[in-house]
Amino acid sequence: MSEGRSLPLGAVYENRGINFAVHSRIAERVEVCLFDADGRETARIALPGFTDDIWHGFVHGLRPGQRYGLRVHGPYEPTAGLRCNPALLLLDPYARALAAPVKGAPDQFAYVLGAPEEDLQLTDRDNGHSAPQCRVVRSQFDWGDDKPPRVSAAETVFYEVHVKGFTQAMDAVPEALRGTYAGLASAPAIGHLLRLGVTSVELLPVQAFMDDLRLVEQGLSNYWGYNTIAFFAPEPRYATRASQAQDGGVDEFKAMVKALHEAGLEVILDVVYNHTGEGNHLGPTLSLKGIDHAAYYRLADDVRYCSDVTGTGNTLDTSSPPALRLVLDSLRYWVQEMHVDGFRFDLASALGRDAAGDFSWRSPFFAAIAQDPVLSRVKLIAEPWDLGHNGYQLGGFPAGWMEWNGRYRDTVRDYWANADGSLSGFAASLCGSADLLEPRRRRPTASVNLVTVHDGFTLADLVSYNHKHNEANGEDNRDGENHNRGWNCGAEGDTDDPAILALRERQVCNLLATLFLSHGTPLLLGGDELGRTQRGNNNGYCQDNEISWFDWERAARHQPLQDFVRDLIALRCHLPVVRPIAWQRHPAGTTAQVTVHWYSVWGLAMNVDEWNDPAVRCVAAWMQSASPTDASVLLLFNSSADEVTFTLPTDATENWVLRLDTRDWQVWLTGDSPFEATPTDGAANAEGDDAEGPPAVEGEIEGRTYTLLAHSMAMFTSQGPRAQEGQP
Repeated sequence: MSEGRSLPLGAVYENRGINFAVHSRIAERVEVCLFDADGRETARIALPGFTDDIWHGFVHGLRPGQRYGLRVHGPYEPTAGLRCNPALLLLDPYARALAAPVKGAPDQFAYVLGAPEEDLQLTDRDNGHSAPQCRVVRSQFDWGDDKPPRVSAAETVFYEVHVKGFTQAMDAVPEALRGTYAGLASAPAIGHLLRLGVTSVELLPVQAFMDDLRLVEQGLSNYWGYNTIAFFAPEPRYATRASQAQDGGVDEFKAMVKALHEAGLEVILDVVYNHTGEGNHLGPTLSLKGIDHAAYYRLADDVRYCSDVTGTGNTLDTSSPPALRLVLDSLRYWVQEMHVDGFRFDLASALGRDAAGDFSWRSPFFAAIAQDPVLSRVKLIAEPWDLGHNGYQLGGFPAGWMEWNGRYRDTVRDYWANADGSLSGFAASLCGSADLLEPRRRRPTASVNLVTVHDGFTLADLVSYNHKHNEANGEDNRDGENHNRGWNCGAEGDTDDPAILALRERQVCNLLATLFLSHGTPLLLGGDELGRTQRGNNNGYCQDNEISWFDWERAARHQPLQDFVRDLIALRCHLPVVRPIAWQRHPAGTTAQVTVHWYSVWGLAMNVDEWNDPAVRCVAAWMQSASPTDASVLLLFNSSADEVTFTLPTDATENWVLRLDTRDWQVWLTGDSPFEATPTDGAANAEGDDAEGPPAVEGEIEGRTYTLLAHSMAMFTSQGPRAQEGQP
């Protein structure tokens, strides 16, 4: 045993031994406990070195694979914000792998459970025999010529997916690989992603997380994973058995990333740095709380309590140097060692709070990211809110960041649910939320447009339920969002009414077409293209079962929907006019890429009264391209309950070709129309037409009309040089 060195933090194999380094300003002694493969403690070693608040030591002869944990001796004074308890074995915050998934247990608490809060007694019961353990890793994975795909923002299509849920019921994947990193890397899984045309796979949390005690006692689990406990370690429950036993899933995760990269797909991690699984002052002590509570967590004015802007009981304090270093070191590790391409930050407003607790785009976290030569080059995506004061910060993040656009979700849902007064918000969302982003010189691509995501209804449920049905979660249906902005189209849940089913199909098409034809960066919830349902459960965080898993048998019955999504993405890819990277009024004074004109159902420019009329449900948008070689787009929207005949805009002089009408599942990608030119004296596609493809609308525009069914939309493109060559 020698003092070793204070950096890097964590357990690092080098020079035929392992160097341990742990930050704790308040500790009086830090011990490393070593365990054998059966979980029995074999040695307890006090770290001899202490440099700049870091305890460190080098143990000769230890090898990769060594299991270990920490014990921190120091003050337990909750009234001073100090919570050390050497009876509890702790996880190393820098552990690269865990020995097993972490599940809540009564012996993880620093006090005896069951006593009133004012009478809590510090426990001296040792939990080393059952506490989670870390594992030393020395990966020698061969990355070969792996390179990041670096998909541009304008070309990006995000696909939010759960590692386990994606392949757990996919029969085409070998049974041993289902629900694992290797399963996601399998040919059937990647093949599905490539057929859709998505570019960036956004994984729900894969950093090691825990099932809290309440879920364990109810026989449930933390399926989503938003309860991180080890920021460097991949979640071991997603590794195959062999990989979990070998290195906790590290190399299997790398192989997954490499396979996705070879297919041209980016890997984005949904990361939870705003809080940990240790909960509030009454929560378990598993790592940071017992190492140096006040150095890592934000404390309330009464330091017995945590400041909680996350709704989980604690908030990581990124204005504190040790906590900020932990987050940045972890992020760099996932980019440099694990080769991921970016991050979606859960409750990102919590990370942007300064020492006073106020959100600022100049906060230490944002400043550190901006100057970091590694992190500033990857995709950075914010969930731009938390539960604290001034926490909703949509549009308020620094340049270079993308943001989940919750307003887009709400306004698009409201419009297609036929809500009064929803038109102006819908139009703003279709145009990339310029009113929020343009004044701050953010690009249109900064808006990550979404209609559904993991929390909330799936797309199929959004059009099938007015109310949540979360009884399976064991909270008497109290959990989950109450105001979902959905519409069941006339019946709650399952129905065999053909009219209702047809309307639901049309609504699904409306929402998907709006998503992929809006300015901004689209995000598709994985499974929506398969008609995935959670049977009305809008908060499946604890449902690791058929409620949440992809139903691939159902998917086979929804092949037309998969084709529709595939063709929408292809159409978007070939139409620069729907994915601009600059606004109409460019700050440099250059010519706008796209100009959007708005028209009433009569083909006249929308006026103020029409925009402000809460009863208006119909509108047309002409996305006019400045490039003579790029097609312009005409969109017709009707969210009303009546069939409506539009007069096409009189000042749009293009020859138009129909690309989609949501009365059908089909998107027509080629510019050649299978129809003869259609006269202009009536509805171009009235019910009963015998034709089998899209009607062409050619010749003079003036006076021409097109009829939309109730609750439907249509899209046309101008017939320019690209279309004439048979290209979209």
